[in-house]
Amino acid sequence: MAPAFWFSASADTAGFTLSMLLVFGSAKLLGEVFERLKQPAIVGEIIAGVLIGPPVLGWIAPNAVLTALSELGVMFLLFRVGLEVKSSELMKVGGVALLVAMLGVMVPFIAGAGIMLAFHTGLIESVFVGAAMVATSVGITAQVLSAKGLMQHPASRIIIAAAVIDDVLGLIVLAVVSSLAEGQVNLAKLATTAVAALAFTWVVARFGTPAMRRIVPTVEARLQAGETQFNIALLLLFGLALLAIYVGVAAIIGAFLAGMALAESTTERVHDLVQGVSELLLPFFLVGIGMHMDLGPFREASTLGLAALIVVAAVASKLIGCGLGALSMGRANALRVGAGMVPRGEVGMVVAQIGMGLGVIPAGVYGVVVFMAVTTTLIAPPLLALSYRNVRPAGAVEGFRLG
Repeated sequence: MAPAFWFSASADTAGFTLSMLLVFGSAKLLGEVFERLKQPAIVGEIIAGVLIGPPVLGWIAPNAVLTALSELGVMFLLFRVGLEVKSSELMKVGGVALLVAMLGVMVPFIAGAGIMLAFHTGLIESVFVGAAMVATSVGITAQVLSAKGLMQHPASRIIIAAAVIDDVLGLIVLAVVSSLAEGQVNLAKLATTAVAALAFTWVVARFGTPAMRRIVPTVEARLQAGETQFNIALLLLFGLALLAIYVGVAAIIGAFLAGMALAESTTERVHDLVQGVSELLLPFFLVGIGMHMDLGPFREASTLGLAALIVVAAVASKLIGCGLGALSMGRANALRVGAGMVPRGEVGMVVAQIGMGLGVIPAGVYGVVVFMAVTTTLIAPPLLALSYRNVRPAGAVEGFRLG
């Protein structure tokens, strides 16, 4: 007779495997459906999370394992995007990207906080909603642009650079708002965090590529293990992601910078391996966003009206703020940049969770913020596809147009 712990382990393994099957299978199935409807597959994958998660069927709920796989998925996505971006090209658009990021922070923050104050909510609660509307989920936009072969377009480079800066600025805004909620603002600590985050980003972006051009061939020549370049890539990915966390920015920024540092020193084999891992893990990130949709608070008409207003403001404020920042590139590119900065995704939800943890955001407002984060994430891919509709992807044959 088999020992009891064997049955327990088998049950755990079966449950885990079933969860993987549900998440991956539903994501790919609905992704295919949306592709056939001429819509980005990413929309279907997020809706899969809404359907199989707590909002509708309740077959699976967010848990520690799915969260870990989700975080890995978005890290590999940004690492893959970084491998497609040369640091020299990104540096050229630094000035425009900075303006886009600054306006893309100020306009949404003012819009979000202003609407909440108009609804007679408290000041701290209002600024938390404003902070949730600030940051951009670069992973969503990056996936759409990468899947369509548009990463080398000038507007795409602006979006990626601005989103990285946006993350740092969003960190500062969140730190200030959280300090206000706790009743104390440590200016020295905030300044130190901001300087460290900016310095980390600039140093890796500026010196990472030349350093890797020397290090990768040297290490590869001395090691005998298979897939040496891929192993170096993984070490750099996790190393810089960890360092980014300690510095105070998101791990995905470190992952993106790691990819960019390796963009000119790795072979297509590395790109293919990273693509494979990303294809496996990314659905967990996208489905996870859909799972967090909370429909409970919308039983009241006033909450539904507020949610609709916040969503409209979230989309319009990024289109206007970021679009104005990129207006020097022409109206068409300004629209593309604005559309690319619209999704809030997991970033908006994290801000809402922090507000709930501090006791300054009630359940109704938390539901509104999560609804805004998920809805803007669903709106952004079709909006991006529309704004790039007359642009041919890199390497496309004559006559092909983005659908």
